[in-house]
Amino acid sequence: MLFNRARAIDYMREYGLDALVATSPVNITYFTDYYCWIDPLFKEFMMVPGASSNLAQAYAVFPLEGEPALVVNPLFAANTEELWVKDLHIFGSAGLDDSLPAGELPESLHRFQELLHAPHGNDTPTDALLSILIQRGLTGARIGLETEGLPPETKDVIARALPGASLKNCSDLIRMVRMVKSAEEIQRLTRSAEINEQAAMESLALARPGLAVSEMAGHYRALAAQKGADFDHFAFGVRGLGMTTETGYQLAEDDVLYVDYGCIYRYCFSDSGTTLAMRELPPELSERFAALRACMDAGEEAMRPGARASNVADAMVDALHDRGITASFPHGHGVGLEVRDYPVLVPDNGLRIRDDCVDLPSDLTLEADMVLNLEAPLFMPGVGSLHIEQSYVVTPQGSRPLVDQERRRPVVIGQ
Repeated sequence: MLFNRARAIDYMREYGLDALVATSPVNITYFTDYYCWIDPLFKEFMMVPGASSNLAQAYAVFPLEGEPALVVNPLFAANTEELWVKDLHIFGSAGLDDSLPAGELPESLHRFQELLHAPHGNDTPTDALLSILIQRGLTGARIGLETEGLPPETKDVIARALPGASLKNCSDLIRMVRMVKSAEEIQRLTRSAEINEQAAMESLALARPGLAVSEMAGHYRALAAQKGADFDHFAFGVRGLGMTTETGYQLAEDDVLYVDYGCIYRYCFSDSGTTLAMRELPPELSERFAALRACMDAGEEAMRPGARASNVADAMVDALHDRGITASFPHGHGVGLEVRDYPVLVPDNGLRIRDDCVDLPSDLTLEADMVLNLEAPLFMPGVGSLHIEQSYVVTPQGSRPLVDQERRRPVVIGQ
């Protein structure tokens, strides 16, 4: 499972929570492994003209005691067949036509037929959530409720229906749980990164003067799909003028380009990047690339359990400054079910990560089993752009590369 169950329980005990309720599509996936392509896209007005632009609501419930539960649209109940969470709750009507005699069903689908025909009394997904909490004896409990995926009016409905409960916004607490990866999530992230690297290197090998960079991006998209991943991004730095994903730019003989790319494998993101050079770097750019490499090495050395996020960023910045480069933003970030998870490895900004449960400095402490990216870009208008981005797993002793990524030198065409 993706869910770091033991870590969630530790946080719940620390903050006195009896249950966690996920309300956003990404965290429902995290809690249960349930995913439906339409959940992050489908808004209320798309079925009810004049209604809000809120996403269609769903919920996942993880109690401290007992089994987790999932609220799902009845038409997508069968989409849960392979989940580890088995306590399913539906709402409304599936609108099934029962006028014909039912045919034979595989044994694995019998429970869905029973679920869809059983009376439930839930007109809305929030009714189903309340039914779960009532059944579990949680009407007077301390409940961590994710509010980022929840319209205020829906939270008010829940609060009025559970006057004896203490509802605590736990949006940041869930981020703290997600920050340290389960073994399954690390495995999926590893495969995502492998696909990403293979597809990117094969696509960059197509580069030649006159080729539109969009052709490389299209090739990457197709290769990632062949390997079982969904496309996320393929970005270029054009003539040192920042980044673009939508361009008809054609490669020139002297191009040196920032390239950043990523895909999604079984809901887990990859994000990486390199420098594409149409010929060997001239000395002044080779010097700058070596500075970026030293910056990355310094960040990797600083990336270990117990270090602060800012320790890594500061080490990277210092390595560049020591080599005379100040016009760059070297940093790092977690990667997981979103392209950026906590922690974010930047200089300490003095802010706090705060909800009704956690109150922590934004300069988070690194822990084993975090999956982190380090990146160091450099944009030189009219000259070109350089980039290095690599993925790592924090280990008890320090860190290790998530996958093999050649970043000691640029990708140079013809070599």
